[in-house]
Amino acid sequence: MPFRDLRDYLAALEGAGELRRIGVPVSPLLEITEIADRVAKKQGPALLFERPAGSAMPVAINLFGSVPRVMRALEVADWREWSERVNFFLEPKMPTTLLDKVKTLPKLVEVAGIFPKVVKDGPVHEVVLQGGEVDLGELPVLKCWPEDGGRTFTLTNVITRDPATGTRNCGMYRLQIYDRNTTGMHWHLHHDSARIFQDNKRLGRRTEAAVALGGDPATMFAPAVPLPPGIDELLFAGFVRREAVELVKCVTIDLEVPAHAELVLEGWVDADERRTEGPFGDHTGFYSLADEYPVFHVTALTRRKDAIYPTTVVGRPPMEDCYMGFAIERMFLPLMQKTLPEIVDYHMPFEGVFHNLMIVAIDKRYPQHARKAMHGIWGLGQATFTKVIVVVDADVDVHDPAEVAWRALGNIDPQRDLEFVTGPAETLDHASRMPWWGSKVGIDATRKWPSEGFTRPWPGDIVMTPEVKARIDAIWTQLGIDR
Repeated sequence: MPFRDLRDYLAALEGAGELRRIGVPVSPLLEITEIADRVAKKQGPALLFERPAGSAMPVAINLFGSVPRVMRALEVADWREWSERVNFFLEPKMPTTLLDKVKTLPKLVEVAGIFPKVVKDGPVHEVVLQGGEVDLGELPVLKCWPEDGGRTFTLTNVITRDPATGTRNCGMYRLQIYDRNTTGMHWHLHHDSARIFQDNKRLGRRTEAAVALGGDPATMFAPAVPLPPGIDELLFAGFVRREAVELVKCVTIDLEVPAHAELVLEGWVDADERRTEGPFGDHTGFYSLADEYPVFHVTALTRRKDAIYPTTVVGRPPMEDCYMGFAIERMFLPLMQKTLPEIVDYHMPFEGVFHNLMIVAIDKRYPQHARKAMHGIWGLGQATFTKVIVVVDADVDVHDPAEVAWRALGNIDPQRDLEFVTGPAETLDHASRMPWWGSKVGIDATRKWPSEGFTRPWPGDIVMTPEVKARIDAIWTQLGIDR
């Protein structure tokens, strides 16, 4: 059975020895960050701060802070199984025999039951505060780093609706608290929610928004996934957990939110209002600069009676978001292969903070194939922001940095094999020549062919013969080298 909500997930973590309860009073102002950072750096357990200073609400953090834990959260046993599920979802094949039909039926039933469904009521409406009753200062919201502009919601599910299509959009955006009922709304230029905001502005409308915190782990994770525009993140969450996400209608706005969330902020964003937000210690490991962003006005706060506040901290990797990014990488391999079938595997090292480096292994079939792969990746959604792409041959393990460095550095002629282009850049790329655009480089580190103009012999790898390896394996223990 899928996890019902956050506390169901926490119970599973505790049963597996992956949760530590902290009963000592700890301040949300910097202190929780310092503890969480130390734990995340060594892939330590999830943490539940039961007595955060200044609030009666416990704080849960590092919920996805290791590869095994993020796989547990998403209920993925192995990534090959995930690929098979995604491939069936993308290209369901008609069964041709009775046995095929029997095998296919459970998959069809599973897919049919993943669509979000609205229910009459849910735990997130056990307490309802409206208007002047709302005081965000009562929540244990973290100030993460010393130079941050203020206390900031981080592990969010910000829900809006496209005014043209009526489709729901969910995104994970930070919200810096300004006062008891207003926050910043950190919508980057390239985000879907920013487009929805601009569309509403052209129509002369406010943008209604709901910010859900908590819920089952797949629903908490889904807003971070860069799905194609128009794909409902809550539908994706239902696919991940194999069961529909239950929703309840908001109290003060026309949106639906996860019924099993811990708390929800309802409100609106004015089309013309801006306020300074930031600085903020970001996932790049550097502070993102203060800038003008829209303002979110909270009209209601709904929550469970015994709500737990879920949050995360980003900063210099490795941190919790790195393992979330790794899961997204694995999830999107089969989708990327549908568009670029030459891709065998790819990897975004933690040090590349998602958008600075991608290593791609391809099944090279024709001259300059590596460059086709580079440009294909630069045309794929959020992958367009990738600053450096290194393309290697299919037999290279993209997850082994030593092998990649050895192959790439040995295989390239820098002037011949580097291709520079100009295009959109990640908002958080502080080194780009201008905000939102700059240069990128693709590195063709594949073996070069005569048809690519390389007429010299390409050297083979130094590898011992299998026969000698087998003979030495047989006498290895007798040599006493490992004693």
